[in-house]
This record gives sequence, structure tokens and C-alpha cells, in this order.
Amino acid sequence: MARVKGGTTSNKRRKNILAMTKGYRFGRSTKKRQAREAIFHAGKYAFAHRKDKKNDFRRLWTVRINGALDAMGSEVSYSRLIGAMGKKGILVNRKMLSELALRSPEAFSRVVSQVA
Repeated sequence: MARVKGGTTSNKRRKNILAMTKGYRFGRSTKKRQAREAIFHAGKYAFAHRKDKKNDFRRLWTVRINGALDAMGSEVSYSRLIGAMGKKGILVNRKMLSELALRSPEAFSRVVSQVA
């Protein structure tokens, strides 16, 4: 029986791994073992940071809203604004509030005046 040599399969596997590490520096882009290790780490970071991105954006929206409140000279703080909006039943989320504060401050000030 003829033996099966795995050369083409191995080369294809190596080529695919190295294609995933295109743009990496040094041995991570040229050596299969280092490239595989780099791919594993990159995958872990990508997964973790997809989760972190949600927190980062929420933090950004909070800062924007608070900054807009300070710029208006309003005596209402961010936390009081959010609390009062919940009590009054105004259903505008933080993302939309920050967009209002950034793009149309007059609409944002109307929302704040309804709450305060």
C-alpha cells in the first residue's frame, strides 16, 4: 500500500495560519509556531475587548452628558438628571441623550428643562 505524505496539507495549514498573522512583526508573521500563539492571544483579546467596548461607550456617553450639563450652567448633575428622567417616565437612553448634547444642544436643554 502506498504511503500518504502530508506535505500539501501541512503547507496549506501553515499558509492559512500565516495569512491570519499578516501585518504582524518579526517571527509572529513568518514562523508557524509563533504565529499560532499570536492568533490564540489575539482571539482572547478580541473577545474580551468586544465586551469592554460596551462599558467604554457607556462611560463616554456619561461624560458627554455631564459635560453638556456643566456647559449649560445647569445645577442638575448627571445622576440627578437620570434619576429624575426615570421618575418622570422620559424614555431617552444615554446614547441618545449624548447625541442630543453633542449635535443639538437646544433639544438637550429642553429635555433637561422638562426634568428639572
